[in-house]
Formats: sequence, C-alpha cells, structure tokens
Amino acid sequence: MKRFITGLALAGSLSITAATAQDMKPFGTDHDIEYAALLWDVMNASNLAGPNAIQTYPYAGMAPHGMMLETFYTTGTINGHTGDLIVKRNYGPEGVSEAEVLMDPAKHLGAVTVMFRREAGYDDDNQDWFWAKFLPDGSLDKNAGGMELAGRVAKGADAGCIACHSNVDDYVFTSDAITMMK
Repeated sequence: MKRFITGLALAGSLSITAATAQDMKPFGTDHDIEYAALLWDVMNASNLAGPNAIQTYPYAGMAPHGMMLETFYTTGTINGHTGDLIVKRNYGPEGVSEAEVLMDPAKHLGAVTVMFRREAGYDDDNQDWFWAKFLPDGSLDKNAGGMELAGRVAKGADAGCIACHSNVDDYVFTSDAITMMK
C-alpha cells in the first residue's frame, strides 16, 4: 500500500511540474506588464511617448510596423538599470503621407513599438532585449490569443518580434544607430 501512495504522490507532483512548466509564458506575464508600465513612464518623462512627445520627420515604413515611422535611439533607466532604448512610432493607415502625419500625428498613430535592453541575464538567447507594443494611450496591444505584447514577445515562435529581429545583428535593423549611441 505504501508504494501505491508514493507512486500517486510522485505522479501528482510530476503532473503539477509539467503543468507549471507548460503554463510559463515567455511574454505577457504580470511582471512583463508591470515592467512595460515603467517603460511607458520613462518614455513619457523623456517626451518619447504621450501627449508631449517630440516629433521628427516621418519616413516610409512597412508591415508589421506602419506605413510611416519615426524611430528614436537613446537610453532609459528602470529600477537603476540603464539600457539601450529604441522607440518606434507606427503610423497608418496604408497610403498616409508624411504631410498628414506631420499635420496630425495623434490621428495617425497606430502603435508605439519598443525594444529596451535589460540587465545581463534577462534573456541571454536574445541579447537581453525586452519588447513591447503599446497602443497610443499607453496600454499594451494584444496578440490574437489575447496575450499582452510585452516581455520576450513571441520567443520560440516562427514569427513575431524576436523571430523577425533575430535575422539581423544585435536584433536591430539599424545596428549602426546603436553603435553610434555608445
């Protein structure tokens, strides 16, 4: 009888461990959402997002970001850690012109996509980048499954932030901009 109980206890603990590992998400966790809120606050304080955001001349973009873009390369500090910060404002809809964006950026802003290099060890596999996609009001956008897009977005997937950016040096399409920042 004792072996049977031990076997059941072991089977129960294995299924709990498997369920816990299966439930771990690479992004969209409560911690990711909280960290993204801190990141949005840093961007607002630096006038990179929000109602007082500085404007530059937009340039032509493409999916998945936007038909017109503005990109800012700087650094940010969260909880005492300073890291590279890339903020991309994504404007649309398709066919929107530079003039239309310049005349009324808020009307055409679809999203703000962000890469922030966190502390060493955050995600060694992906150069420690934290990814987020904000809606214009600072809330997080969601994927088709309802997960908020913050953290290690689409880690291990065939498509998404990490999959697309893993094809270029340091996950940055304009890697020379990061080099120039340092």
